[in-house]
Amino acid sequence: MISHKVGFIGGGNMARAIAGGLLRGGMHATDVLIAEPRAEQCASLREELYGALVSEDNTIVAREAEVLLFAVKPQILRSVCTDLKDIVQATRPLIMSIAAGPRIDDINSWLGGNLSVVRVMPNQPALIDQGISALFANPLTHARHRELAERIMSAVGQVVWLSNEAEMDAVTAVSGTGPAYFYLLIDILIQAAIKFGLNPEVARTLAVETARGAAALATAETESMSAMIDRVRSPGGTTTAAFEHLDKSDARGIFAAAIEAARKRAIELGEEASSSTPNR
Repeated sequence: MISHKVGFIGGGNMARAIAGGLLRGGMHATDVLIAEPRAEQCASLREELYGALVSEDNTIVAREAEVLLFAVKPQILRSVCTDLKDIVQATRPLIMSIAAGPRIDDINSWLGGNLSVVRVMPNQPALIDQGISALFANPLTHARHRELAERIMSAVGQVVWLSNEAEMDAVTAVSGTGPAYFYLLIDILIQAAIKFGLNPEVARTLAVETARGAAALATAETESMSAMIDRVRSPGGTTTAAFEHLDKSDARGIFAAAIEAARKRAIELGEEASSSTPNR
């Protein structure tokens, strides 16, 4: 159980997921603090995370937190950090950021410098404790803080550490954005099934359970995905007919280009954040 006070700057879906995972893992609600500017969202958070401190004031959370996790849009991260710089320099918490793009050195600088900072890229299945999070720490982050960051993110799924911060942009494109790719494929299967005459509820069940089963089998096996595809397809069969069409349409190339576009946007977000002037 985590006994440190963990503060969230931003109370959106991912902050809610991580806070909820910590509470389900046995953390005391009084050690969870969330700053969220929208009054209606604050009310919802107070109800869902009963006992947690929820405030519309970032400074209240920042003053109390031993771990300060920034869960705001990358476009406003610099401004939010700059406003909290004096408090953070006085309290010296472990800093964590789940914003896509902004680099560790920039975050550290915006907060006044000489801080332990861990960048995190979680993904949406963290909402049901089935996420995967990639972490990267700056050299100022000692082993105790690395362990603490890992324990926090392990509350909502698996954790991997990166050896190079540049890899975070690839992670953003693959696992951060990745759930949406699978939702797209599931929706394509659903719509095709409905077009072929299946009941919409049956169509959704077939598509979702097929995705769930395929993911579970991919997890259980050690074979490459190409080998697993070959186990489904047979010469002259239905899977072969489907893949012949996919290959002619360059489906792999289309998806590869889309993932590269996501990676490039993650890089751009970091560059934009670094060069922007804080909003006031």
